[in-house]
Amino acid sequence: MTALTRRIFLGMLAPPAATCFGQGMASRGVRPAPRGKPSGLPFRARFTDVAKQAGLTETVIAGHPYRADYIIEVMSCGVAFFDYDNDGWLDILVLSGSRFGDPPPGASNRLYKNNRDGTFTDVTQKAGLFRTGYAFGVTVGDYNNDGFEDLFITYYGQNALYRNNGDGTFTDVTKQAGLLSAAPRFGSGCTFVDYDRDGRLDLFVSNYAGFDMQSVPRAGDTTCNSDNVFCGPFGLAYGKHSLYHNNGDGTFSDVTEASGIGKATGGYGLTAVAADFNNDGWPDILLACDSTPTLMFRNKHDGTFSEEGLASGVALSEDGQEQAGMGLGIGDFRLDGSLHIVKTHYAADTPAVLVNNGKGNFADVTIRSGLAVETRYITWGVGIQDLDNDGKPDIFWVTGGIYPELDKRPGNPPNRTPRVVFRNLGNGQFEELIAEAGPGVEATHISRGCAFGDFDNDGDVDIVIVNHNEPPSLLRNDVSGDNHWIKVKLTGVKSNRSAIGARVVVRYGDKVQAQEVLAQSSYLSVNDSRLHFGLGSADTAEIEIRWPLGLIEKLGRVAADQLIHVTEGAGITRTQRFAARTAPAPRQKT
Repeated sequence: MTALTRRIFLGMLAPPAATCFGQGMASRGVRPAPRGKPSGLPFRARFTDVAKQAGLTETVIAGHPYRADYIIEVMSCGVAFFDYDNDGWLDILVLSGSRFGDPPPGASNRLYKNNRDGTFTDVTQKAGLFRTGYAFGVTVGDYNNDGFEDLFITYYGQNALYRNNGDGTFTDVTKQAGLLSAAPRFGSGCTFVDYDRDGRLDLFVSNYAGFDMQSVPRAGDTTCNSDNVFCGPFGLAYGKHSLYHNNGDGTFSDVTEASGIGKATGGYGLTAVAADFNNDGWPDILLACDSTPTLMFRNKHDGTFSEEGLASGVALSEDGQEQAGMGLGIGDFRLDGSLHIVKTHYAADTPAVLVNNGKGNFADVTIRSGLAVETRYITWGVGIQDLDNDGKPDIFWVTGGIYPELDKRPGNPPNRTPRVVFRNLGNGQFEELIAEAGPGVEATHISRGCAFGDFDNDGDVDIVIVNHNEPPSLLRNDVSGDNHWIKVKLTGVKSNRSAIGARVVVRYGDKVQAQEVLAQSSYLSVNDSRLHFGLGSADTAEIEIRWPLGLIEKLGRVAADQLIHVTEGAGITRTQRFAARTAPAPRQKT
C-alpha cells in the first residue's frame, strides 16, 4: 500500500478498540533490492490461461468493479483442487463473495466437474453446493473416514460443513455436527488436522476480524478515513480462533480453551496451515495474520498447544516489524528434508522467506534468496512447487489491489497486476520470471486464492486462480524437455483416510525433498493432495512415508513418470502412467 493509504495507522501494536475505525494494512515501505544479472537459463514451464475454453466461466463477485463498500468484499476467497467423485481427475471448487446493495442472485461458490478432456461442467446446483454470501476459505478432508472428501467453508456470517454423500452430492451438516456459531463471524482460514493423532480429522478455524455491517462505517464515511475507502482492518477488533475436536460420530466439540488455542492474542487471521514444522511427528498450526504477528501454535502432544510465533522466528519481519501476512507457501525449496515457508505481504514490502533449521526455528533469508527484488505488488496466494520438473521447487504467487477507487489516482499502484514466478536456481537462490513463464503469468488481474494441481493428468503442475469480478484463471502448464517426475497419492487406514499430515520424503540423484499432505495453504486454498515431485534427470526415486499416526514405510527404486497409490501398511497398491504430454502449439508471430 502507498503512504497515502496506510500512513495513519501504520505500526499500531496494541489491539484496536472496535469503535475506533481506521484504514490500512502494515507495510514496511521498503524499496526493492537490486536485481542480479539474469542467469540466461531456459525455463521449461510455460503457462497459458485456458479457463474460458475449459468451461470455467462464472464470475467471482467481490464488491463492485469500481468501488468496495466494506472490507468483507475485498479480502475475497480461495479455491480448491480436489477429486470429489474419486474418478482420478481433479475437480475444482471456486469460492465467491458478494457485494453490498445489489448482490447478484447467482453469486455462489461453483463446483466444476472434470470431464477428463480438458473441460469442466458446472455441477454446483446438482451437487447441492449453491449458496450466496461472502465465502472466504476452504479446507478439504474426509472427516468421517468414509472414502469421500468433505468440505468446510468459512463465511462472513455462518461457516458450513458439507458432507460428501458419495453420489455426487453434498449435504450441509453444520448444525448436526455442532459447528453452528452462536453469533455471526468473519471466518477466514481453516484446516482439517488430526492434532491428537487419533485417526480422525479435527478442525481449526480462524477469524479475520470483528465486523458488523450495522456499526462499521461504509466506504465514503469520513469518520473512517480521509480517502473515502473501506474501513479496516486497523480499527476493527481482532478475530478469535477456534479448535474443534472430532468426536468420531459426525459431531465436533469446541476445545478452543482446553487446547490453549484460546489463550493467544487474536490478530487478523487469514491462511492456516497444519504441518509438522519441528519434525517431532505431531502437527503444528501456522496462521498468517494481516498486519499483526503471525502465530505458530506448537503441538505439545497432550491435546494442547502453546503459541510460539515470536520464539520460532515467524511472527515478525527480520527487523522486528509487523507485516500484512496473507498467504503461506510450504515446501522444501532448500532440498534438506524440512518444511520451509514463503509468506506473502502488502506492496512496498518484501515477502518473507523463512528457512527451517529442522527443529521448527526459522531464519529470514528473504534478501539472500533473491526474493527481495520484488516489492511492487500486493501478494496473496502462493505455492512452493516444481513448475518445470527440474527437481528444484520454484515459487509462484498471485497479486492484486484492494482499493478500486484509488486505481487511477496518481501515486497509487494499479489494481490489476501480473502473477510472479521465482525460478529456483539452487543453493538457496531464486530468479524472478514473468513474461518468460508464459502469457498466463504476464496477464494482469485482481487475484486472491490459487491452488496447484495437475488437472489434465499430464505430469506437471497447473494452477487455478480466483480473480475479482471476472471468471477464474486456469493456467495450463506445458513443460518441455526431458525432466522426470513422480506423484504420490496416499490413503490412510489407521490414520485419517485423507492422510492429512503424512510426510513424504523423496530421494533422487543427489537430492532429497520433503512434502506433507496439507489441508490448506496458499491463500485460503487447497492444493491437489497427490504430492508432485519433479525429479530432473533421475529416472527412479527412493520414497519414505511417515503416516500421521507414526508408521514409517520405505519404497525402494520406484520408477519415475507415474502416479503411485500407497495405502497405509500395504505399500504401493496401484500405479498409473499418464498419457504422453502433447507439445504446445508454436507461438504465433506478431
